[in-house]
Amino acid sequence: MSKGEMANSDLSMILPRVLIVSRRTVRKNKFVDFVGEYHLDLIVSYGAVPVIVPRVSGVHMLLESFEPIHGVLLCEGEDIDPSHYDAEPSGFSPEELEEIRKLHVSDTSIDREKDTIELRLAKLCLERNIPYLGICRGSQVLNVACGGTLYQDVEKELSKKVPEEQRVVHMDYENYDGHRHVVKVLENTPLHHWFKDSLEEDKMEIMVNSYHHQGVRKLAQRFVPMAFAPDGLIEGFYDPDAYNPEEGKFIMGLQFHPERMRNEDSDDFDYPGCPSAYKEFAKAVIAYEKKLNRSECVLEAPKLNQELERKRRILVRSFSIARNMYTSGGATGQESELQVGAEFLEANTALSLQQEKRLKQMGATVRNASVYKERLTMNEERERLARAIMGKMSISQLSDLRSFYHMMGNLCSEALERKLQDRVDEEPDF
Repeated sequence: MSKGEMANSDLSMILPRVLIVSRRTVRKNKFVDFVGEYHLDLIVSYGAVPVIVPRVSGVHMLLESFEPIHGVLLCEGEDIDPSHYDAEPSGFSPEELEEIRKLHVSDTSIDREKDTIELRLAKLCLERNIPYLGICRGSQVLNVACGGTLYQDVEKELSKKVPEEQRVVHMDYENYDGHRHVVKVLENTPLHHWFKDSLEEDKMEIMVNSYHHQGVRKLAQRFVPMAFAPDGLIEGFYDPDAYNPEEGKFIMGLQFHPERMRNEDSDDFDYPGCPSAYKEFAKAVIAYEKKLNRSECVLEAPKLNQELERKRRILVRSFSIARNMYTSGGATGQESELQVGAEFLEANTALSLQQEKRLKQMGATVRNASVYKERLTMNEERERLARAIMGKMSISQLSDLRSFYHMMGNLCSEALERKLQDRVDEEPDF
């Protein structure tokens, strides 16, 4: 390997990673996954590495394998399954539904696997404050993930209900890339800042492309609009409390495609501000990656001295025995080692009271097998009731519940790490 190749290899290992979920289509009787080249080019040009998450069955269970995640860009895909945001029927007649399917045949075939992958990624970004940029469908995913709703067909549910002079064509298959419609940009928003040199002060308008038949109906409470179409459809929104690219904060959705707003005869953008969303997003991704690295360095720094390490091993051993007893349903003849662990718990404050209580419940001070079995039966009954309740919950509710406990697990780990560090700091040096 040459020095140049080695330098490029080293560089690719340290650049921040942006996850992008592919879109699946059929080509020559085979599935093909793809992501638009403009998205990839812009991410690379602004200093990040795009990591494509293939739309493959089961990938939603493997998202941890894509860690570390420094940013998420969602941008391509079919209609989101209405069950994720609207429990009520659309009110469309069978004839209207068939008309919509025929007119937008490439978008109306719902991809539930892609929905699951992208909604989980969106909620992960919201939990960890990972930078997120949603383009077109990606903006709709973001809104749904936060409790918002969508028009299932903008033309039938919105455009036809407004005066004719306010109606907007949001999808023109005859002029796919060339079609534009006006949007009004709101002041003091990121979109205003990016396009300010192209806005007339009295109009605050730009022309944007449009490739969608669905859009935001009810905007989730945490978001603020950045632009509206004449028919009232929200064309851009963001979370002002999670927007500061220099500090690694960026949560935004754009209904139009700024990366494709280019002149027909060249790759020149319609406006200088078109690539700004990607530029600021990449800036946030880079800042987030640096912040994450600093955090990991702090977590890796604490080192237990020899005595504390010995006590830690005793505790881990005791907990392991207790766990085996809990899962096997019988005593192991190693209660003496459990006693050592219990004494260590009683003599140390490295763990919180809640953690100590939890460990004891798991069997760290188990003395009586009959009491243990009684408790096991009780836990089985609680588990049965919990399963019954969760069986009645919706997919969205279950996803939120899982996300909540994942977040609580992370918080618990962080708290435990801090307490261990405090313990190390209190130990006298010899």
